[in-house]
Amino acid sequence: MKKLSDHFQGYPSQEKVARMMLRYGIKVKEGSAFCGNVEISDSALGRAAGVDRRIVKSTVDRIMTLPDLRDIYSMLEPTCLLAPVAPILGWSVLEIVPTNAGTPGILAEVAAVIAAAGVSIRQAIVDDPELSDEPRLMVVTDSPVPPDYIPALRRCIGVRSIILH
Repeated sequence: MKKLSDHFQGYPSQEKVARMMLRYGIKVKEGSAFCGNVEISDSALGRAAGVDRRIVKSTVDRIMTLPDLRDIYSMLEPTCLLAPVAPILGWSVLEIVPTNAGTPGILAEVAAVIAAAGVSIRQAIVDDPELSDEPRLMVVTDSPVPPDYIPALRRCIGVRSIILH
Protein backbone atom coordinates (compact mmCIF):
# COMPACT_ATOMS: atom_id res chain seq x y z
CA MET A 1 0.00 0.00 0.00
CA LYS A 2 1.66 3.15 -1.26
CA LYS A 3 0.33 5.41 1.48
CA LEU A 4 2.02 3.23 4.12
CA SER A 5 5.24 2.85 2.17
CA ASP A 6 5.55 6.61 1.76
CA HIS A 7 5.22 7.27 5.50
CA PHE A 8 7.55 4.46 6.53
CA GLN A 9 10.24 4.92 3.88
CA GLY A 10 13.55 4.05 5.50
CA TYR A 11 11.84 2.26 8.41
CA PRO A 12 11.13 -1.27 7.15
CA SER A 13 10.51 -2.74 10.62
CA GLN A 14 7.96 -0.06 11.40
CA GLU A 15 6.29 -0.65 8.04
CA LYS A 16 6.10 -4.36 8.85
CA VAL A 17 4.32 -3.57 12.13
CA ALA A 18 1.99 -1.06 10.45
CA ARG A 19 1.03 -3.58 7.74
CA MET A 20 0.32 -6.26 10.34
CA MET A 21 -1.82 -3.83 12.34
CA LEU A 22 -3.79 -2.90 9.22
CA ARG A 23 -4.28 -6.52 8.23
CA TYR A 24 -5.70 -7.49 11.63
CA GLY A 25 -7.69 -4.31 12.21
CA ILE A 26 -5.57 -3.15 15.13
CA LYS A 27 -6.38 0.47 15.85
CA VAL A 28 -4.29 3.16 17.48
CA LYS A 29 -5.77 5.48 20.05
CA GLU A 30 -4.31 7.42 22.94
CA GLY A 31 -0.83 6.22 21.96
CA SER A 32 -1.64 2.52 22.32
CA ALA A 33 -2.72 -0.35 20.08
CA PHE A 34 -6.17 -1.90 20.45
CA CYS A 35 -8.05 -4.86 19.06
CA GLY A 36 -11.58 -3.54 19.43
CA ASN A 37 -11.57 -2.21 22.98
CA VAL A 38 -8.83 -4.57 24.19
CA GLU A 39 -5.45 -2.92 24.59
CA ILE A 40 -2.56 -4.90 23.14
CA SER A 41 0.89 -4.58 24.67
CA ASP A 42 3.84 -3.47 22.60
CA SER A 43 5.59 -6.70 23.57
CA ALA A 44 2.74 -8.88 22.30
CA LEU A 45 2.60 -7.00 18.98
CA GLY A 46 6.37 -7.13 18.71
CA ARG A 47 6.40 -10.92 19.15
CA ALA A 48 3.67 -11.32 16.52
CA ALA A 49 5.53 -9.09 14.04
CA GLY A 50 8.97 -10.50 14.86
CA VAL A 51 10.34 -7.16 16.05
CA ASP A 52 11.38 -5.58 19.33
CA ARG A 53 8.66 -3.87 21.41
CA ARG A 54 10.46 -0.55 20.93
CA ILE A 55 9.81 -0.81 17.18
CA VAL A 56 6.11 -1.20 17.96
CA LYS A 57 6.17 1.84 20.23
CA SER A 58 7.93 3.95 17.60
CA THR A 59 5.43 2.75 14.96
CA VAL A 60 2.47 3.74 17.14
CA ASP A 61 4.12 7.10 17.90
CA ARG A 62 4.68 7.73 14.16
CA ILE A 63 1.05 6.85 13.40
CA MET A 64 -0.16 9.22 16.14
CA THR A 65 1.91 12.15 14.80
CA LEU A 66 0.92 11.82 11.13
CA PRO A 67 -2.68 12.94 10.50
CA ASP A 68 -3.09 10.75 7.37
CA LEU A 69 -2.13 7.62 9.28
CA ARG A 70 -3.89 8.62 12.50
CA ASP A 71 -7.14 9.04 10.54
CA ILE A 72 -6.81 5.51 9.13
CA TYR A 73 -5.56 3.67 12.21
CA SER A 74 -7.98 5.34 14.63
CA MET A 75 -10.94 3.85 12.75
CA LEU A 76 -9.82 0.23 12.25
CA GLU A 77 -11.90 -2.64 13.62
CA PRO A 78 -11.11 -6.37 13.72
CA THR A 79 -13.28 -8.77 11.73
CA CYS A 80 -14.32 -12.22 12.88
CA LEU A 81 -13.52 -14.87 10.27
CA LEU A 82 -16.12 -17.64 10.57
CA ALA A 83 -14.38 -20.06 8.16
CA PRO A 84 -12.33 -21.93 10.81
CA VAL A 85 -15.42 -22.65 12.95
CA ALA A 86 -17.92 -23.12 10.11
CA PRO A 87 -17.75 -26.95 10.14
CA ILE A 88 -18.40 -27.00 13.89
CA LEU A 89 -21.47 -24.84 13.33
CA GLY A 90 -22.71 -27.05 10.47
CA TRP A 91 -21.79 -24.59 7.71
CA SER A 92 -19.63 -24.98 4.61
CA VAL A 93 -16.66 -23.02 3.33
CA LEU A 94 -15.51 -22.30 -0.20
CA GLU A 95 -12.01 -20.90 -0.53
CA ILE A 96 -11.59 -19.19 -3.88
CA VAL A 97 -8.04 -18.82 -5.19
CA PRO A 98 -7.97 -16.02 -7.77
CA THR A 99 -5.90 -15.79 -10.91
CA ASN A 100 -5.52 -12.07 -10.14
CA ALA A 101 -7.11 -10.74 -6.96
CA GLY A 102 -7.46 -7.29 -8.51
CA THR A 103 -9.89 -8.51 -11.16
CA PRO A 104 -13.29 -6.85 -10.73
CA GLY A 105 -16.33 -9.10 -10.41
CA ILE A 106 -14.92 -12.22 -8.75
CA LEU A 107 -17.07 -11.89 -5.62
CA ALA A 108 -20.15 -10.86 -7.63
CA GLU A 109 -19.98 -13.86 -9.97
CA VAL A 110 -19.24 -16.36 -7.19
CA ALA A 111 -22.13 -14.97 -5.10
CA ALA A 112 -24.48 -15.16 -8.10
CA VAL A 113 -23.69 -18.85 -8.68
CA ILE A 114 -24.15 -19.65 -4.99
CA ALA A 115 -27.48 -17.77 -4.96
CA ALA A 116 -28.60 -19.64 -8.11
CA ALA A 117 -27.91 -22.86 -6.21
CA GLY A 118 -30.35 -21.70 -3.52
CA VAL A 119 -27.62 -21.50 -0.88
CA SER A 120 -27.38 -18.62 1.57
CA ILE A 121 -24.06 -16.88 2.18
CA ARG A 122 -23.35 -16.22 5.86
CA GLN A 123 -20.03 -14.43 5.30
CA ALA A 124 -17.72 -13.49 2.45
CA ILE A 125 -14.30 -12.06 3.19
CA VAL A 126 -11.78 -11.02 0.57
CA ASP A 127 -8.10 -10.53 1.41
CA ASP A 128 -6.65 -7.26 0.20
CA PRO A 129 -4.07 -8.06 -2.48
CA GLU A 130 -1.73 -5.39 -1.09
CA LEU A 131 -1.85 -6.80 2.44
CA SER A 132 -1.80 -10.52 1.74
CA ASP A 133 0.83 -12.53 -0.10
CA GLU A 134 -1.79 -15.04 -1.25
CA PRO A 135 -5.16 -13.26 -1.28
CA ARG A 136 -8.25 -15.44 -1.14
CA LEU A 137 -12.00 -15.10 -1.10
CA MET A 138 -13.50 -17.06 1.79
CA VAL A 139 -17.22 -17.76 1.46
CA VAL A 140 -19.08 -19.31 4.39
CA THR A 141 -22.44 -20.80 3.40
CA ASP A 142 -25.25 -22.18 5.54
CA SER A 143 -25.22 -25.43 3.56
CA PRO A 144 -22.95 -27.06 0.98
CA VAL A 145 -23.10 -25.81 -2.59
CA PRO A 146 -24.54 -28.68 -4.66
CA PRO A 147 -21.77 -30.49 -6.60
CA ASP A 148 -23.37 -29.72 -9.98
CA TYR A 149 -22.72 -25.97 -9.33
CA ILE A 150 -18.98 -26.39 -8.75
CA PRO A 151 -18.12 -26.28 -12.49
CA ALA A 152 -20.02 -22.98 -12.77
CA LEU A 153 -17.99 -21.61 -9.85
CA ARG A 154 -14.77 -22.68 -11.56
CA ARG A 155 -15.84 -20.79 -14.70
CA CYS A 156 -16.40 -17.53 -12.80
CA ILE A 157 -14.23 -14.60 -13.81
CA GLY A 158 -10.84 -14.61 -12.09
CA VAL A 159 -11.22 -18.01 -10.37
CA ARG A 160 -8.08 -20.15 -10.59
CA SER A 161 -9.20 -22.87 -8.17
CA ILE A 162 -11.67 -23.70 -5.42
CA ILE A 163 -10.93 -25.42 -2.15
CA LEU A 164 -13.91 -26.95 -0.36
CA HIS A 165 -13.68 -27.14 3.43
